[in-house]
Amino acid sequence: MKRRESSAVFAERVLQCVDDAGADERVVIWIERKPGALWAVGRSVNPQHRPSDEPPPIDYVFEGYELEDALEQANATLEDDLRVSRQDGRSAEADRFAREELLKPLERWFFGH
Repeated sequence: MKRRESSAVFAERVLQCVDDAGADERVVIWIERKPGALWAVGRSVNPQHRPSDEPPPIDYVFEGYELEDALEQANATLEDDLRVSRQDGRSAEADRFAREELLKPLERWFFGH
């Protein structure tokens, strides 16, 4: 997902799921770094159908200063969507978000400015 220049997406997972009516839907979960040293976790359903790439405030499920808290929330959100997908008969799989995958982009983002 595209973000404002002042934010940086560090990790993202995309799940192919189904909605309540059985139609295909795309769920995107991401971790980004916002201005003011804030970590944010977002979850968006079918963002490809939106008129803008900018996520609305309601898409954010977490904002805080601790990376570990962001990871915990991102993985809980991911697990919830995977569980529901399995209950719906889909075999959606996705790797958990890991601290290591965020550290390299964080270093590039921090030292690149």
